[in-house]
Amino acid sequence: MTQDHLATELPNFPMTRTCPFRPPAQYAELRESEPISQAVLKVTGKPAWLVTTHEHVKTVLGDSRVSSNLKLPGYPHQFHIPEEMLREVRLMLLSMDPPEHTAQRRYLIPEFTARRMRALRPRIQEIVDARIDAMLTAGGPVDLVAALSLAVPSLVICELLGVPYEDHPQFEEWSALMMNHDISPEEYGAAVVGLDMYLDKLITAKETEPGDDLISRFIEKNREEPIADHTDIVTMARLMLVGGHETTANMISLGVLGLLEHPEQLDAIKADPELLPGAVEELLRFFSISDSGTARVALEDIEIDGTVIKAGEGILPLNNSANHDESVFPDADTLDIRREARSHLAFGYGIHQCIGQNLARIELEVVYGTLFRRIPGLKLAAPMSELKFKDEALVYGVHELPVTW
Repeated sequence: MTQDHLATELPNFPMTRTCPFRPPAQYAELRESEPISQAVLKVTGKPAWLVTTHEHVKTVLGDSRVSSNLKLPGYPHQFHIPEEMLREVRLMLLSMDPPEHTAQRRYLIPEFTARRMRALRPRIQEIVDARIDAMLTAGGPVDLVAALSLAVPSLVICELLGVPYEDHPQFEEWSALMMNHDISPEEYGAAVVGLDMYLDKLITAKETEPGDDLISRFIEKNREEPIADHTDIVTMARLMLVGGHETTANMISLGVLGLLEHPEQLDAIKADPELLPGAVEELLRFFSISDSGTARVALEDIEIDGTVIKAGEGILPLNNSANHDESVFPDADTLDIRREARSHLAFGYGIHQCIGQNLARIELEVVYGTLFRRIPGLKLAAPMSELKFKDEALVYGVHELPVTW
């Protein structure tokens, strides 16, 4: 079948959300009629398999016969990456398979344990309070994205990694470009190269003058038991830096917006702060901000519920669809902070599930709890219809969120 024929026979992916609080409408149709089906990737024009139910997404993500290696033929790329860069690129943790993935994750897991992240909570609280102090001093309206949503996770991840926070405007710009579906291969390549050159200098300095930070500790472990070279450490740091602020920043904004637009849910949290941890899980499920981190390619023929996916074919297990599967989450398109939502797949599943999920949960709890406690009258300063959402990005969010009180 020709590429032109594919384009007329199969739907395009990614599919657009027609409502900012709902997944693309096609997801529900696919779960019902064709839970494992093909679509054409808008970026490459190539076909890939879409997996849409909660059960089947878990099956794929837990299967050792699929690979995360983005350099393999058939991998379903959702961004423009120059061919010469693809040949030379070092794999990030997210794109590694065992045993390389196992070795690098073993070095990083101790940095993100629940106990270690709980120990960071007082510092996260200080950061959040300082940002809200600045908001109150400035007075409304303010853009919550700039004033709080980006600032908090950027500063937290900078301190964790040992990256100078004063450089955050530049690496946030590179990150935003790298997360954009619609930029050219040249723009994407320039963003990656720019960020890697910055991190190369930083890591070179830490190799001779280490600090009390994650990158320095990784370098020290690697000296004792080498698993990575200098370029691998740069690549690891890029993933930690970009992933550590981009996803949480978008969830902060969307979660605040979701609660403001569901005042009965927000009132329940204000009345009983013990509901907050469950509310965080439900907001993570409800928005499911990225379907891109779970991309896979089949290493051999595999059969899922009667459908055969052949070796070398790309697979997109859609966690946004899985998290709205009515068989697991009844009335799934309704935000319900009292729902038992811990089985959501917003952080992925299997060996590649998000290593920073404990940190993200604490950041979200502290931000939501503190913001609505200290500014109980927070409200939107612009109509919902005027907000611009990141439909073009690999990580869903809102570009600006004007609020006042």
